[in-house]
Amino acid sequence: MTDTDNALVAKHLVDKRRRRRALEQTVSPLPSETRVITVSNQKGGVGKTTTTVNLASALARRGANVLVIDLDPQGNASTALGVMHRPEVTSVYDVLLGEEDIQAAIQPTTDHERLFCVPSTINLAGAEIELVSLVAREQRLRTALESFLRESETHFHYVFIDCPPSLGLLTVNAFVAASEVLIPIQCEYYALEGLSQLLGNIKLIQKHLNPGLQVSTILLTMYDARTNLAQEVAQEVRTHFPTETLTAVVPRSVRISEAPSYGQTVHAYDAGSIGAIAYLEAAAEIAERSADPLTSEGA
Repeated sequence: MTDTDNALVAKHLVDKRRRRRALEQTVSPLPSETRVITVSNQKGGVGKTTTTVNLASALARRGANVLVIDLDPQGNASTALGVMHRPEVTSVYDVLLGEEDIQAAIQPTTDHERLFCVPSTINLAGAEIELVSLVAREQRLRTALESFLRESETHFHYVFIDCPPSLGLLTVNAFVAASEVLIPIQCEYYALEGLSQLLGNIKLIQKHLNPGLQVSTILLTMYDARTNLAQEVAQEVRTHFPTETLTAVVPRSVRISEAPSYGQTVHAYDAGSIGAIAYLEAAAEIAERSADPLTSEGA
C-alpha cells in the first residue's frame, strides 16, 4: 500500500471510532405511543427491505421493542431476521384473511430479543386476489394491528411494515395501517423516478382511507461519497425534501449486501462495519424526530 492508501485507511478508522463513540454517548428517546411506519418505494432495488430490517434491528439495540410485519410475498425481511416462513407457518397471510390474529403469527427473531416479526409466506402471493371479495379489504391489517397492540403484554415502540414494490391491496393495507411512511432513495441514476407517483398515491390514501398518514422520513441509501453523482443526487433530494431527509446516509457496503444471505441483519453479521454504524445513526435520528407532514414544496 502507498502512503496515500495508508493515510486513507487511517482516516477511515478514526472516523468510524468517532462515530461509534458518538452513538455510545447518545440516548434514544422511546415514544410513548407506538409509531407504525411503512417502508415504501415503488421503484425496486433501492434497499427497501434492507432498510426495514436494519433500522428495526438498530432501534431494538437502542432499547426499543420493535415489530416487523413482512408484507412482501418474497419474504426477504423474514429471511433476514431468521424467522421461519415455510408455507405451513402461520403468517401475515392468515392475519389478512382473518383466519388468525397477529399474536398467533408473531415470532421472536434470531437478531435481538427486543425484535419480533410477523412473517410472510409464499401464500401471500395470491392474497391480492383473495382480498378483493372481502369486507373492508383495505382495512384488514390496520384492524388486526390495532387489536394486537391494544391487547399485547409487550408495549411495542415501533412497528415497521415492509411492503411490495408495487401499489396493490397489500401496499394499500400497509399505508392504511401506518401513521408514517419512510422512503428509501438510492443515490444513483433515476433516483427520483416514480417518486411523484408514490407521493400521489399516498395523497389518495390520505384523502380516502387514512387522513393521518404522513411522509415523515426519507433515507438516502447506496451512497458513495467518492462520486459526484451520489453527491448531486443527495443534494437534489435534500433540496426537494429538506425536513424529511435524514442527515444520516447509508453507504454502499459489501457487509450490508452480504448479511441477508446469512439470514442476518448487518448488525448481527458485522456490528463494527460502516454500514451497521450508518443504520444506527439513522435509527437514532428517527428516534429523535416526530412525524411531520410532507411539506407543500416537497409535494
